[in-house]
Amino acid sequence: MTGQTAPAARLSLLRAAFVIARRDFLAILLSKAFFFFLLGPIILIAVSGGAGAIGAKAAKNAHPAQLAVAMPTEQAHAFAAAHDRIDPLVSLPAITLVDPVQASDPAALLQRSGENYGAVLTGSLTQPVLTGTEDQIRKWQGEVALLAATASGADQQSFPRVVTESTTTSGAAKKSARAGTATAALTLLFLLTMLLAGMVLSNLVEEKANKIIEVLAASIPMDAVFLGKLFAMLAVSFVGIAVWGGIGLAIMGATGGLTASLPVPAVGWPLFVVLFLLYFAMAYLIIGSVFLAIGAMAPTVRDVQTLSMPATMLQLGVFFLATYASTDLGSPVELAAVIFPPSSPYAMISRAAQVPDLWPHLVALAWQAMWVVLFVRAGSAMFRRRVMKSGPQQSGKRRLFGKVAR
Repeated sequence: MTGQTAPAARLSLLRAAFVIARRDFLAILLSKAFFFFLLGPIILIAVSGGAGAIGAKAAKNAHPAQLAVAMPTEQAHAFAAAHDRIDPLVSLPAITLVDPVQASDPAALLQRSGENYGAVLTGSLTQPVLTGTEDQIRKWQGEVALLAATASGADQQSFPRVVTESTTTSGAAKKSARAGTATAALTLLFLLTMLLAGMVLSNLVEEKANKIIEVLAASIPMDAVFLGKLFAMLAVSFVGIAVWGGIGLAIMGATGGLTASLPVPAVGWPLFVVLFLLYFAMAYLIIGSVFLAIGAMAPTVRDVQTLSMPATMLQLGVFFLATYASTDLGSPVELAAVIFPPSSPYAMISRAAQVPDLWPHLVALAWQAMWVVLFVRAGSAMFRRRVMKSGPQQSGKRRLFGKVAR
């Protein structure tokens, strides 16, 4: 018919989400508040440094090194019996009896993957030989002499001389270092997520109060609005991380910190950094989608503060769960932390630091992405019903993020 204008085609989901993401990203990036926001990591660095030191100490205590005893069979059992008698009275290192054939090369035994040996005891009860790092030798030399004298029935006024052979590292030292790397990465991931995820909620509440969100929802799919806001805030977060990381690297390079030996994660540093960024994105999107759902349910800023408290407590609980799980890989608790969506990114970055297997990360990332989709769908549906006062009135099959099928 003449005189009538055809209605404009509605933007597709992805294009609409991109428009929202670009709008929010530029608005935040060019604001004065963002500059002051970049100053926040000064406190973050101080807290993460202290938490990392405490976590590294806890991880070291969670994986006590063992003394591998590789003496002839009778002498090894006598040494173990002496250990059982004295250990209740004096704190002694845990021991493991090892076939002397396996300890023909003590240095290689210390490097064996999957073991937690701090030192290897060979030789005999009268001429013990202790092989390990200088730190472990200094710590255990006197205890080995006491146990060897007790096991041989020698006069307690004279103890055998312990011959020492130093190595640069051991399996226990490597395992402890990787546990420290896992704890530090987990703590940093948690603090970054806590610091940055709140921007999603504040932005949604502000636009909700100004009725802007309702105008957007009337023009484009609500799923696209939520997706756009999530990925805009994620992009802003990566800008902040790039700025802070660049400053940190510059400081480390100027002070010579980069030359210090760092505990290498099990998957290697390049892949570990990539996985850290991917898991940060997943952790941010998961908690951000939860915050968006909270914003959809809250009519006022006061209600947002009330409803966001459980989400904050959830984040703290997730952090403690993942930290505990990182000390006992393969346990039911660690498996639960990997499966539970909010804690999955934290548990998996800890696993990346300690286990070299790569296929679990592909599965975990797909699992986490699925939950992001589900959370966004749930949040946008609640917003339509509570704020827009509209729901799925039409019949027909609905795509995951698509329009109603006719």
